[in-house]
Amino acid sequence: MREIYLDNSATTPVLPSVAAVMHKIHIDVYGNPSSLHRKGVEAEKVKKRARRTLADACGVKESEIYFTSGGTEANNLAVIGAARRLRRRGLHLIATQVEHPSVLYAYRLLEQEGFMLTYLPVDGDGVVSPAVVADAVRADTQLVSVMHVNNEVGAIQPVAEIGRLIKKKNSETLFHVDAVQSFGKLPVQPLLWQADLVTFSAHKLHGPKGVGALYKRQGIHVEPFFYGGGQEDGLRPGTENMAGIGGFAEAARLATAGLSAHAAALSRLKKKFLAGILALIPDISCNSPEEGAPHILNITVAGLRGEVLVHALAEEGVYLSTGAACHSRRPELSHVLLAMGRKEKEVEAALRFSFSTLNTEEELAYALEKLQIAVLGIRRVMRR
Repeated sequence: MREIYLDNSATTPVLPSVAAVMHKIHIDVYGNPSSLHRKGVEAEKVKKRARRTLADACGVKESEIYFTSGGTEANNLAVIGAARRLRRRGLHLIATQVEHPSVLYAYRLLEQEGFMLTYLPVDGDGVVSPAVVADAVRADTQLVSVMHVNNEVGAIQPVAEIGRLIKKKNSETLFHVDAVQSFGKLPVQPLLWQADLVTFSAHKLHGPKGVGALYKRQGIHVEPFFYGGGQEDGLRPGTENMAGIGGFAEAARLATAGLSAHAAALSRLKKKFLAGILALIPDISCNSPEEGAPHILNITVAGLRGEVLVHALAEEGVYLSTGAACHSRRPELSHVLLAMGRKEKEVEAALRFSFSTLNTEEELAYALEKLQIAVLGIRRVMRR
């Protein structure tokens, strides 16, 4: 049975060249980068090159990039670490209603610690108004967190305008951007956005799982979660995942080198696939905004449960999801689609297709055929 993988927002397959870099590090560059001997120096050079690669990819200083175990840790470190360190500055925090759970749950923890939370609404496309963000900023607002690209519907937040208005309203307010779903697909520009903290993850762009990064603007202070040997300037101590860091850098280099071409190719795939769905399958609505990210497509198949279709298509070798991977095994409705004004039945019927540059038009034609057969077949059974 063939495999058509269309769940790239959950994770991506590691590219052969990335795996090769990681293998070489495991076998040849196995030293601890904190060691003073030659093997340690070799490892330290790998880490330094990786840090430079990520910094160059988003136009920041090497010293502002910190490696973590992934996007979730980076988001937690940015949100909780900043809030706790700077709580004397103010206890008010802002986020949108459609943030990733690694941000929303961090905010819930902070609320239990005495912080005051404001969750901002989004429109039917999942986009927050910059003016609404600015209006919510107060003299005691310490942090605003807004994701660049939504992981479920692909909505792109106007983070440059949001950052400008935040700093205009209160220059002391920190701005955090979750760029996990955008890094390697769209330009990530912390300086243009006036962002103080930006988070990344390797496994969303054909890198390894278990490694991510945090951009922390020079002069911003964040309280660490762990204490130990002082690695990453004490912000994230512990012996570094060198193979993961090297693989992350290689994946980032490949993704950002052809950014425009990759984005255009993904956009063409998505638009053609959506056109085919709308032409061949009745009672379909699209939840993703027309001007959304090029690699995420969220639809609602009226009258059906998304999870039923996920299992039916998996039997045919087509892999997709009903929404965020972190919620796929829980009986919870998508907080993103609910915030966008979708009804519960519409949310239950949602499917998310997410593409990568490894996908082909021929693969999507096969997936479309299997989707049509599954939908029409299930509907036929339901009418009996």
